Amino acid sequence: MGTPQLSRRDARRIAVRAQLLSADRPETVLDTVRHLGFLQADPTEAVARNADLVLWSRLGSGYDRRELEEAVGTGQLVELDMRLRPAEDVALYRAEMAAWPGPGPLKEWQVRTLGWLEANDACRRDILEKLYDEGPLPASALPDTTAVPWESSGWTNDRNVRRLLDLMAARGEVAAAGREGRVKLWDLAERVYPDVPVVPLPEALAERDRRRLRGLGIARAKSPKMPGEPDHVGEAGVLATVDEVPGSWRVDPAYLDDGTTFRGRTALLSPLDRLVFDRRRIAELFGFDYQLEMYKPAAKRRWGYWAMPVLHGDRLVGKVDAVADRESGVLRVHTVHEDEPFSKALTGSVDRELRDLAGWLDLELERG
Repeated sequence: MGTPQLSRRDARRIAVRAQLLSADRPETVLDTVRHLGFLQADPTEAVARNADLVLWSRLGSGYDRRELEEAVGTGQLVELDMRLRPAEDVALYRAEMAAWPGPGPLKEWQVRTLGWLEANDACRRDILEKLYDEGPLPASALPDTTAVPWESSGWTNDRNVRRLLDLMAARGEVAAAGREGRVKLWDLAERVYPDVPVVPLPEALAERDRRRLRGLGIARAKSPKMPGEPDHVGEAGVLATVDEVPGSWRVDPAYLDDGTTFRGRTALLSPLDRLVFDRRRIAELFGFDYQLEMYKPAAKRRWGYWAMPVLHGDRLVGKVDAVADRESGVLRVHTVHEDEPFSKALTGSVDRELRDLAGWLDLELERG
């Protein structure tokens, strides 16, 4: 088999199908998460929590948010590094946890982090003892007996227990064990994660690349390093090129010439949706200019605090600036930004999605 040469439209359709955003919707929460690989567990609720909004975009208004809560509560999904993953996938991360802070020669920042953890080993043991006796518990209920405070130029500065918990989670000692409202609970990892055989690290990393590509459809072999889930897929899939886009791509062969006719639909997406999370990819394949602007001053925002990208078929065509005002009982739509003039049919499709979203949230639709 030669190197497939794809049109940009072909590449977009592969990406849309891989993200379960074509007209052929998945059936269950677990089916959806297992295919996508994870849901980012961001607590922002400008419209709805990211995980719920991602599931609504795939499953439709029949999705009940209690289904996700039940999947987490029964241990079918577990939170790992701020992402809800199928519990069985923990086997692909345990070897990396055991090798923390990393295999091979350590970088300077890894040495510093390891040194800080060792300097506060007494606090680490106090936390484990408290969780053993009383867990699950929020971070605020855990003892801060650190001997050396955590220092950074970011938001974690002097947040000793929270930073220690993050490192202990990376080592596989503790794990997120659900939430009370927006507050994360922690417990011993052995009580949260399933008892599954550990996959050796090289095999685990390769399998994670394959599963990541399954959910993306098409991706670069390498991408700039970023916190959390990477955008690259290594040697997974097959090599491909895309017309008018420099460089090579990796494609999941399951989406090549499988005889499936693409059927698109209109969808409103979370700003953290995996289809749009890689800003470089959406610029190259979709020609879509987008940024999450919640961290920008209001005066510098172009599209809005939580502007939701609009998918229509295999194109990203605009953004919807909306907010759920639960006190007033309305989903308030400030602006629908059209990247290209909307046809009457497209305007009607976006309106239907907004009405469905408002109904799913049990709010009235109000246009600003």
